[in-house]
Amino acid sequence: MSRIGRLPVILEKGVKAQLVGDLFKVEGPKGQLEFRIPPRFVVEIGDSRVEVKRPGDTQQERGLHGLVRKLIANMAEGVGKGFTRVLEINGVGYRAEVRGSNIHFTLGYSHPIVYQLPAGVTAKIDRQVTITLESADRQLLGSVAAQIRELRPPEPYKGKGIKYATETIRRKAGKAAAGAAAG
Repeated sequence: MSRIGRLPVILEKGVKAQLVGDLFKVEGPKGQLEFRIPPRFVVEIGDSRVEVKRPGDTQQERGLHGLVRKLIANMAEGVGKGFTRVLEINGVGYRAEVRGSNIHFTLGYSHPIVYQLPAGVTAKIDRQVTITLESADRQLLGSVAAQIRELRPPEPYKGKGIKYATETIRRKAGKAAAGAAAG
């Protein structure tokens, strides 16, 4: 048995789960999400728990078992508490501002960049350099954060760009430091 797959998913208070055919739906205070269960997998919904059973013991089924359970757990946590991702902007004159469902960036290019947030993701900006993204869908949140970071990835010499708050940028010495060390 998969060690992750056999664990039950505990539903928080206010989170409801239901199975319609092979479509698993979960609903809570932060929204609702749905996921199509792979063929022959069985999802059992109890009082406040969900269990995933796999159909057989092939390598593919063993691999999918833990994945399906974790995706269901992420959905349950997302509609209950929600997920956040924090990005930081470093660089002189680099900043961002939210206007409706758009984020307007000034990142040192010759033009401003407008990023359209997808439905289900919200953004807050503190002091024009800290972006806090929130969503019930963990997968969508991660891809939006990666797309925003990709607008101006951090460079290793001065550290300018957009980075995750938990990320550390390995800095490189510039030409002057390299020349002084050789000489």
